[in-house]
Amino acid sequence: MTRPLVLVVAAALYNAKGEILLAQRPEGKAMAGLWEFPGGKVEPGETPTRALVRELQEELSIMVDEADLTPITFASHDYPKFHLLMPLFRCLAWAGEVIPAEGQAVAWVAPSSLHDYPAPAADIPLFDVLSGK
Repeated sequence: MTRPLVLVVAAALYNAKGEILLAQRPEGKAMAGLWEFPGGKVEPGETPTRALVRELQEELSIMVDEADLTPITFASHDYPKFHLLMPLFRCLAWAGEVIPAEGQAVAWVAPSSLHDYPAPAADIPLFDVLSGK
C-alpha cells in the first residue's frame, strides 16, 4: 500500500544549561498529550529551514535565523495513513522569549531525560540520538 509522504521539520532548541525544549501536543490534535520537538509541516515551495523559522515563530513566538539551524539527524517513520519524513535541526540562538502560542505545555529537558516523556513513535529514534543511546 502506498502512503502519502508528509514532510515535517523539527528543532532541538538548546538553552544555556544544555536542556532541550519539548512541547506537549494539545487536546484536540492527533496524538494529544504526547511530547515532541517544536516544528511542523513544510509547505509547498518552502525549504525545511524556512519552514522551521516560520513554525517556531508561529508556535513559540521566537525569531530564529536560518543560519542558526544545524542539521542533526532525521526520522523516517511509517504511520498507518502516511509516511513521515522529519529532519531535526539543532538551534542554540533565537530572539525573544519562548511563549507557547497554541496553549501547549513546554518543558526544558536534560538530554538524558528525554525518554521520560511519552512521545510519538517517530520522535523516539531522535530522542535516542540526542540522549546518546
